[in-house]
Amino acid sequence: MNELERQLHYPLGDTLPAPGTTLEVAPGIRWVRMALPFALDHINLWLLRDELDGRAGWSVVDCCISRDEAKTQWEQIFSTEFEGLPLLRVIVTHMHPDHIGLAYWLCERWSTPEHPCRLWISATDYNLARVGSAGTNGFGGDSSALFFASHGLTDPASMEKIRERASYYPTLVPAVPRHFRRLMENDVLTIGGRTWRCISGHGHAPEHIAFYCDELKLLIGGDMMLPRISTNVSVFDMEPEANPLQLFLHSIDKFKMLPADTLTLPSHGKPFTGLHRRIEQLHEHHRDRLAEVLQACTEKPCSAADVLPILFKRQLDLHQTTFAMGESIAHLHALWFEGRLQRQRDPHGVYRFSASVAA
Repeated sequence: MNELERQLHYPLGDTLPAPGTTLEVAPGIRWVRMALPFALDHINLWLLRDELDGRAGWSVVDCCISRDEAKTQWEQIFSTEFEGLPLLRVIVTHMHPDHIGLAYWLCERWSTPEHPCRLWISATDYNLARVGSAGTNGFGGDSSALFFASHGLTDPASMEKIRERASYYPTLVPAVPRHFRRLMENDVLTIGGRTWRCISGHGHAPEHIAFYCDELKLLIGGDMMLPRISTNVSVFDMEPEANPLQLFLHSIDKFKMLPADTLTLPSHGKPFTGLHRRIEQLHEHHRDRLAEVLQACTEKPCSAADVLPILFKRQLDLHQTTFAMGESIAHLHALWFEGRLQRQRDPHGVYRFSASVAA
């Protein structure tokens, strides 16, 4: 446990749900933990006892990437944890593969002509997930390789590997349900007889939705509020002039209105209390990283690739490098939009950022 984690409290200690089982974290709310084949090696999913249209059953928040191992775990949970009841709806916080990958399979698995099992998600993330799952539409491929090259990642090996990732998203999200129920900021859902408020967030995903229940003082935070790591905040080729870091920091401040003793259920890591302190930690983290980036760009013009070793001290594989590049650009853009950096393309077509005269 690092120093920042020691400032938080983990009510369940080191207890984790075993594969194919659940662990109750609050009345009617059960924790599912599934493995991921990445450096970030797991995702937390949440089962909520529910009633919808007069039918008793369960709702799930997020569902894992599409892989046979996850389907097998889900089948175990259906047979041992569902008490003979159906899955009523699939609620998804956002469109990243580990959150929406099995939504189509779950909805098909549990839908009947009389009772469709519907996907509930923001419209922005639903539509982007449909774009991504439809084929080679920009989540990797030539466009992504050229974008990262324009920010300094120009070595041929990395560019070729990024080009090869054109079909990466649909391998993890092969399909998205054809129909969905839209979630928006301040929508109120009734789940299991309790009221849950939707809190939208930006910067990590287009329109991430977190869920807060005042009766339980419980937040299902998705990826917007993680206890151990800082949520990835990236600029990608489809929105090359984005300023996601400013959006992210503004979004997490919405959680300040929640009680200090809120139990936060994150998508990665363990359930924790200390929400207000975690918000402060994230602001401090990005403030420090921005200061380091500004200092580097004051000493000489820097590309996003130049900034990578400043922001990330560890060795990165290609999967991690693409996220790290997006985050490096996000930090540069935050300073650029504030007017503290200026941006120019060098003779090789690479964007380089330097300190503005006013800065």
